[in-house]
Amino acid sequence: MVRSVQGESPPHGNPDDHSADLRLGIRLTLAVVAVAIFTVPFVVLLVLVKTSSSPLRSFDESIALRLHAQALEHPGYTAFLNVATEVFGPWTWRGLVLLTAAWLWYRGAPRLAVWAVATITFGGLLNLAVKGIVDRARPDLPDPVASAPGASFPSGHAMSAALGACILVLILLPFLRSPASRIAAWIVAAVIVVFVAYSRVALGVHWTSDVVAGVALGVVVVVGTAVGFEAWRRGEGRKPVEPPMEGIEPEAFR
Repeated sequence: MVRSVQGESPPHGNPDDHSADLRLGIRLTLAVVAVAIFTVPFVVLLVLVKTSSSPLRSFDESIALRLHAQALEHPGYTAFLNVATEVFGPWTWRGLVLLTAAWLWYRGAPRLAVWAVATITFGGLLNLAVKGIVDRARPDLPDPVASAPGASFPSGHAMSAALGACILVLILLPFLRSPASRIAAWIVAAVIVVFVAYSRVALGVHWTSDVVAGVALGVVVVVGTAVGFEAWRRGEGRKPVEPPMEGIEPEAFR
């Protein structure tokens, strides 16, 4: 028979554990919300494109014609966009991520290197798969100022920019000490992604819905793999982090 000691209260758990559980719940909720925010517009656009929605077609065509007229009116600016859109093209982002992954491996962060390569590789393959399934035709404009092969939805340039910029920022964050510098890094990344998306529509090689879908799908892929990586970290008993402000594996650089 086991006797209880008088005045001894049963254990109720460590308050720090409850606090950690609460923080984990908040992080997971925010991750789900972030995925939903970018998944919903992609899915909606996918359905509208597949069903040949007249409002979406009219919207895309009106913007395409307006920007095409500006491209014809300003050939110098159009030439700049042609160069810039390739400078920030898919192979540039793939090269940057591969070089960064090699550096991470050299620095002793192989898991982070694998995450970066796996994320941009999976994103690229997913883009090709969706393009093949949707098989949307690119804009057919009079006096085209640029051309591009393959299907149109979603934009490979826009998706690659979103993938590459997000991956590189998440790796860079541990080196940025102040919250202001980290926010600035995300703003710079967002500006580059928006510019790439705009350039594809302005050059007449994509519809607006193509680039919006490409950016949304790219962000979804990064958020999904980042959540998976963070779950692995917690399973290994590592201190939980907030990837958008601390990076994916900040302890690798300490």
